[in-house]
Amino acid sequence: TVLPKAWRQRLKEQGVTIGRLQEVHRLTAHDGTKKILLSTDDNETIEAVGIPTEKRLTICLSSQIGCSMGCIFCATGKGGYQRSLAVHEIMTQIISLREAFDRRPSHVVFMGMGEPLLNIESVLDAIHCLNHDLGISQRRITLSTVGVKNTLPKLVELAQKRLGSVQFTLAISLHAPNQTLREKLVPSARAYPISLLLKDCRSYFELTGRRVSFEYILLGNLNDQIHHAEQLASLINGLHSHVNLIPYNPIEGENFQRPSQSQIVLFKSILESRGISATVRASRGLDKDAACGQLRRQYLQTKFK
Repeated sequence: TVLPKAWRQRLKEQGVTIGRLQEVHRLTAHDGTKKILLSTDDNETIEAVGIPTEKRLTICLSSQIGCSMGCIFCATGKGGYQRSLAVHEIMTQIISLREAFDRRPSHVVFMGMGEPLLNIESVLDAIHCLNHDLGISQRRITLSTVGVKNTLPKLVELAQKRLGSVQFTLAISLHAPNQTLREKLVPSARAYPISLLLKDCRSYFELTGRRVSFEYILLGNLNDQIHHAEQLASLINGLHSHVNLIPYNPIEGENFQRPSQSQIVLFKSILESRGISATVRASRGLDKDAACGQLRRQYLQTKFK
């Protein structure tokens, strides 16, 4: 409303809209986690999540509508891929959640719907906005990727041009300690073998000086056994990295199991005994379907019944 009315009318006549995307659905878990769905101008939906603690508010942003990577345990991929998000669609998510919590976000993770490296330019422009317009340091921003062949060198080059430096955290969704198992869990791994992925990770560290985080979803009786932990430790030994262990969040209609607490503790202890830095990510919002893409999936199923 601070813009001239005549100018706004001319924009409207040209098909340009002003304002935030409309919130169409919201869920709040017992632990305070909020999930929101936003409707886009082409009637698609975007899912974003706010995760509060006493000292921080982490916002999980989507970079695409749906996902083409096809990870078999992921709710987002079940709905297929529609398109990448524009910068304003990414920024709307964090602004809407800031308003929902009436609190300034402290950390941002690109771990929602979609593969950020397939939308590099918009994601980097959004990081620039987060940094310069909202005052969120790059060091408090994480970009999570399952890995796309030939994109990590491009990421470094583009980030240095657009941001001036590479200070955000790169998180690689690994999920398996060997190529055979990873191909079963992450079909795109067939075109991007673990050996090449880790080579690119080492190059990334050399170019940026930033250690790489490895995301590892623990799937009960599938990739959470003792020999898997030992293989993982051997695989990333000597690489400046950290492992985030993520106990699987159940998805309705899927047969994957959440590992037992004792198995989670054992897996972590094996990594640490081999000199690998590791943490277990606390599960949040389990009573409101915590996995990425679940809220959008349920909303669409209800909408088109």
